[in-house]
Amino acid sequence: MLAPAVNIMVKAARAGGNVLVRHMHRLDALNVVEKGRLDYASEVDGLAEEAIIRELRRANPEYAILGEEGGAQKGSRGPSRYTWVIDPLDGTSNYLHGIPHWCVSIALCEGPEPLHGVVFDPLRNELFIASRGAGAQLNDKRIRVADRKDLSGAMLATGFPPRERARLDAHLDCLKLLMKDAEDVRRTGSAALDLAWVAAGRCDAYFEAGVQPWDIAAGALLVREAGGRVCDFKGAPTGPMHIAMGSGRQLIAGNVKVTDAVQKAIVSSGYAAAFA
Repeated sequence: MLAPAVNIMVKAARAGGNVLVRHMHRLDALNVVEKGRLDYASEVDGLAEEAIIRELRRANPEYAILGEEGGAQKGSRGPSRYTWVIDPLDGTSNYLHGIPHWCVSIALCEGPEPLHGVVFDPLRNELFIASRGAGAQLNDKRIRVADRKDLSGAMLATGFPPRERARLDAHLDCLKLLMKDAEDVRRTGSAALDLAWVAAGRCDAYFEAGVQPWDIAAGALLVREAGGRVCDFKGAPTGPMHIAMGSGRQLIAGNVKVTDAVQKAIVSSGYAAAFA
């Protein structure tokens, strides 16, 4: 049985997903804003976030909110122990280009740690859910990370965010090292879905720099509850998930053995040192 908070999150994620689906055939009419160099948002991001927050506030107005579009918001009673962490459209560039790979991501943090996480892919009608200590599910079926023992034959996922282009050479050097053993690397354009797919065993590991809590809070919990490991490029915890952290942070996720191998490659290639 799902926790009451998860039912609220699912309802909110579906509400946001409905907004996105309604607008996806009118992309030419959307007002697009460049938040930073090569970093875009559209009015539909904001509309989806409003729909999500409306559902969450209706149920728990006292909880704080951290949203990609709306930033940090206090609850109705001021500071709160609980924070909704929301990405209304993870994969905005895909969405704006008509590429059918994007999702809604919602986490509920208790203090700095995710307590529940929901990642919803409206186009595939795939609903990923995790609760701390209760495992992870995809459409009501338990999921587990892949059982690959090392990098040999591994399918990896990564991202090239615009704000990290200054470290691109170090990132590419790392990829060259990983590709000596890995089967291939995917760059899908949605961190939340990458993490959900790692939790479901579709990818063996994912790594990326410059990610924010709304990108990863729900997905990181999915991976952990599916039996995987999540850490930063130096093998340390990824930091609190209820607050934004400047230019973001680094993340590696996968099963324990592959995550360890990716982390060692990131260090030995010099990519980790680029963040010193």
